Amino acid sequence: MTELGLLAPDGVDEGVVSKVIRPAAVIPEEAAHAVLMQLSLNDVRAGGVWEVEPSTWRRFDSPREDTTSEVDLIGSIHVAYGVPTRYEITIFRATVTAYGTSRGRTVEDLCDEALAYGGLTLATCPRADLKPPPRPFRFR
Repeated sequence: MTELGLLAPDGVDEGVVSKVIRPAAVIPEEAAHAVLMQLSLNDVRAGGVWEVEPSTWRRFDSPREDTTSEVDLIGSIHVAYGVPTRYEITIFRATVTAYGTSRGRTVEDLCDEALAYGGLTLATCPRADLKPPPRPFRFR
């Protein structure tokens, strides 16, 4: 077997589901504030199951007992703060790990769990206004 063939099983993670949210879901200001407050209260470092970073929200299966304990990742929600306006948050991609998939979790389920803190679901969340690209500039 070639070296590439030996590495291939490690590079492929069967069961991982990643979905690009099109058009992107936009969390309005008031709901965004509520979501961020609840996610921070449920942070893994404080006995919760979420880990919030500037571009990614990660959902784990259980709280950490201490800083060295292992927890399994259910999935990740990829976000952009301040888009399209300063106080809104845009969800543009979500991924459920093989571990999450084996537990029956879906991308919609993962997003709905986080959005519920703001009274939203992925289906009811406002969407980004996609405008057609501008016409190309032409010289006469």
